[in-house]
Amino acid sequence: MSHLKKLLFAFAILISSAAVTAPAAVAQGSTIVAIDEVKILRESKAGKDMATKLDNIETQMNNELNPERTTLQTEGKALDAKLAGKTRAQVNADAALVTELNNYQAKANAFAAKAQKASQEFSLTERVALGNFNKALEPVLLQVIQEKNAQLVVSKSSVIYSADTIDASALLIQKLDAATPTLTVTRQKIPDQPAPQ
Repeated sequence: MSHLKKLLFAFAILISSAAVTAPAAVAQGSTIVAIDEVKILRESKAGKDMATKLDNIETQMNNELNPERTTLQTEGKALDAKLAGKTRAQVNADAALVTELNNYQAKANAFAAKAQKASQEFSLTERVALGNFNKALEPVLLQVIQEKNAQLVVSKSSVIYSADTIDASALLIQKLDAATPTLTVTRQKIPDQPAPQ
């Protein structure tokens, strides 16, 4: 799932919770506003800032993993060359090669665990960043709801048709940009788990 899709999913939860704060528009003449979550994330200063910072953190994490990944690939190719043309019995008979294969497998497993942890840390970093984005957006959204005297807020992505006149996305972006042009996005760490005994 792409960063934007993950962020939009969590963002939709915020929108639905904010919409609950306004009573449902049952009576005729109720004011409805629509918002475009994709537009808000892509075009707001805070959304752009968050995306840039998340990309930088992801790049940093990949750069930390790349030297070990490259070493493992080089060792793997060297082992492939040593194994070329040998039967399983011939490999098993070569104690030094078996030791080398076992050591390589242990390194590969350790790297896989490290890469998995990095992936989990990045997912956590995304969730925390989106939570911060939502905290910044919520008061602005409520302000727009009050200004428009809206009884219902709908997501443009889940509506078949909405007139541009009820789209409050631009106003929301303008107010969010003024209130929160940047966000703090901090790389999250997961503590190391003790080795199983």
